[in-house]
Order: sequence, then structure tokens, then C-alpha cells
Amino acid sequence: MEEIRAFIAIELPDPVKKNLSFIINSLRPNEYPCVKWVSPQGIHLTLKFLGNIAPDLVPGIADAIAQAARGTPHLKLQVGGLGCFPNLHRPRVIWVALTGDVEPLITLQRGIDQALLPLGFAIEKRPFSPHLTLGRLRERASPGERSSIGELITATECEAVSATEANQISLMRSTLTPSGAIYNRLDSIELKDG
Repeated sequence: MEEIRAFIAIELPDPVKKNLSFIINSLRPNEYPCVKWVSPQGIHLTLKFLGNIAPDLVPGIADAIAQAARGTPHLKLQVGGLGCFPNLHRPRVIWVALTGDVEPLITLQRGIDQALLPLGFAIEKRPFSPHLTLGRLRERASPGERSSIGELITATECEAVSATEANQISLMRSTLTPSGAIYNRLDSIELKDG
């Protein structure tokens, strides 16, 4: 049986993706060949990367997500504010921040981590930092290119470009292709408001 490359995420509505496309396009004219930009249509908030899983695990994972999400209301999130991981001096990942209902979001992510533990998924060691990835620097990027990217990110205004309400969590499949990853929803779990 062929394994599925899977992750858990909050998908974004089209207006938010359109705004993210605008941000990427405002950065892209600087033509940094050392940056691989993410397709705006594929941008999502990753809650947990699962890696390769057996297809028969999908129902159990969906049940674990539903258990973790019980009692979590819709999350109001604002998108805006550029940054880099690990920092602006040595960027590897270019991202836009999420603000708003961040504490309940972090609680939800921790709950998902705990609920998946009995299924054999390890708890993430790094602290969860809600963000949307816009681009990744290639390994071959020079220190000078990395420094220039950090300066570009610092100089680019990007405050509160979108607001959204997250009302479901998706279990996603990622199929890697030469032109980029293709994402398909395997299951979704509704968040109950009120």
C-alpha cells in the first residue's frame, strides 16, 4: 500500500491568498534567484507535519484532530508583518506573521500534538510559531544574498494586510512534483463557534 505524505493545516480563503500573492509579487521584482517563492494558492497554516503515513491511519488521525478541536471556537486571525527564520541576518525562510487569536491557536496545536501521540506521532520539539511561508532561500544562497534579503524584508511595509476567520482544520495530502507540491484535502474537522 502506497504511503501518503500528510500534514494538518488551516486552509486560507481566496481573498487572503490574493493578498499574499500581492506581497510575494512586491518582493519578487527584486529578482533574487536564491529564493524559491511559494505558490500563493498553496499557502496554508501548518499545524503539524505528519510525514509519510499509511492510508489506513487517515480515519484515526481525523478522529484525533476532532478530539483535540473539541471546544475550540472559530479563530479570528490577522495576516501581516514580514519576518525570516532563523533571523534577518541569516534568513532561510521568509514568512508573514499571524496575530489575533494566537493563544487559542497555540492551545489547539498543542492539543493536536497530544492527541496524535497514541498514534505514534512525536510531539514537536520546536515551539509553535504561527506564520505563513512565502519563500525559502536555496542552500546555495551566499551570505551577501542572505543579508540583502534580510534588508529587503526589513524595508518592506506589510502590516495587517488581511483578516480571516478559521472555522475548520484540514488533514491534507502533499504530492511532490517537479513544479511544486500539489495539496488535496483528505478530511476536514469543523470548529464549533459559540
